[in-house]
Amino acid sequence: MTTDRKTFYQEAEKALRHIDEVLGGLELDELDSELAGDVLTLTFGDGGRFVINAHSAAGQVWMAAGTDAWHFDLEPASGRWIASKTGDELMQTLARTVGARIGRVVDL
Repeated sequence: MTTDRKTFYQEAEKALRHIDEVLGGLELDELDSELAGDVLTLTFGDGGRFVINAHSAAGQVWMAAGTDAWHFDLEPASGRWIASKTGDELMQTLARTVGARIGRVVDL
C-alpha cells in the first residue's frame, strides 16, 4: 500500500460516498445505489450488479462490473484512484461502464 491506512480509509470513504450521492441522486428506475460500510452496490433494472469496495488489506478500491474487474490504487499527489494494470481512473471508468449499461451519459 502506498498510503497510510488513515489516508486510505478517508479517501476511499470519500470516493464511495461521492459515487453513491451522484448515482443515487439520478433517481433512475434502472439503477439503485446502496452504500453499506465500505461496499457500494449498484443494482440495475435487469438484476445485474456492479460492486465497488474499499479493500483495506490490499489498500485498494476494487470494482467488479460484470465480467470486468479493476484494482485502483490511490495516487496521493492527485487524490485520484488509478488501476496500475490499465491506467484507468476510478470515476471515469465507473461513469463509462454505468453509462454504457443504462444508455445515458453519467458524469462523476
